[in-house]
Amino acid sequence: MNTSTGGLISMHDGSVKTSMHVPASALVYEEVRNQIVSLSLLPETTLVRAELAESFNVSQSPVREAILRLEQDGLVVSYPQSRTVVTKIDVARIREEHFLRVAAECEVVRQLAEAKDSPAVVKAKGIVKMQEALVGDIEQIDLFKQLDETFHAALFNGVNQSNLHLQITARSGHLARVRTLDLPRAGKMVSVLEGHKAIIDAVQSGDGALASLEMRKHLSGTMERLPQIIEENKTLFS
Repeated sequence: MNTSTGGLISMHDGSVKTSMHVPASALVYEEVRNQIVSLSLLPETTLVRAELAESFNVSQSPVREAILRLEQDGLVVSYPQSRTVVTKIDVARIREEHFLRVAAECEVVRQLAEAKDSPAVVKAKGIVKMQEALVGDIEQIDLFKQLDETFHAALFNGVNQSNLHLQITARSGHLARVRTLDLPRAGKMVSVLEGHKAIIDAVQSGDGALASLEMRKHLSGTMERLPQIIEENKTLFS
């Protein structure tokens, strides 16, 4: 992936795979967003719409739609002459996104604890087992991160709030980039795993207040390290 100014973006095979159910604009959006959140596309990278369309083998219309969604997420900003730039990480937005996530996820686990015996807990435990097998293997960090996201999605699904999870994810791009910077840190994989286990234990105990507390603790780690992360990556922040 070329992350320099004006670099092209493409799928692994050089095109966007469309289907009857997923429009090209959604696929372009997901691919570009994933690359921004993973920092494969760094802040201040310039994206040229015509080049994006050619790279993804689509017309400019779905590219424009995808960029509009990315602008709404605060991940890019567009200028005249079809030039779009990846935004720097905004600290104020990080705090807003974290506030929203904590409020929602603490309520999710509280409800799960009160419901008891939710199938979502069984699924979450299975995900934790898979994560446990990856701890310490830095080459598997992308898979570990995907499992982390799947773990939280399973909890939302357990209280029939999957759409809310999607909305929060879409609005948490700045926080997600900070988490990308934090995850490779020594011991981070272990702390994430321990946090997930503590959440599950609290939910299974039926103690909603404890489950909320464990979720709050789990989500606070990166925020506690935010000043240090900024200091180590000054050029990425606004």
